[in-house]
Amino acid sequence: YLLTAGTFLGAVWANESWGRYWGWDPKETWSLVTILVYSFVIHMRNIPGFRGNFALNLGGITSLISVLMTYFGVNYYLAGLHSYAKGDPIPVPTFVYYTVIIIALLIIFAYLNHRKIEAAKK
Repeated sequence: YLLTAGTFLGAVWANESWGRYWGWDPKETWSLVTILVYSFVIHMRNIPGFRGNFALNLGGITSLISVLMTYFGVNYYLAGLHSYAKGDPIPVPTFVYYTVIIIALLIIFAYLNHRKIEAAKK
């Protein structure tokens, strides 16, 4: 809720300072993406296919990645009004690619295991 309040208050402040509420700056846009991701996760319990703990845990991981991109990734990898890093963007280290691949594989294996357990219950 605080991210939503901060984004809306920032829009009001931007209107007073620059005469516009929204400028599609990367930081503004990613904060909106994070709000939408968290809103989806909050409402997942109302969608029949997403009521289980597995879906909620996967949504939580996605939400965390969105927050990390909003607060760290935008500053280094996207240029905009709210970019505070100096110099050229740093290249993504190779261990980050390996980490993303490992996490994706773990999610896939967890999903397949979850399906196998659910099928065994029936």
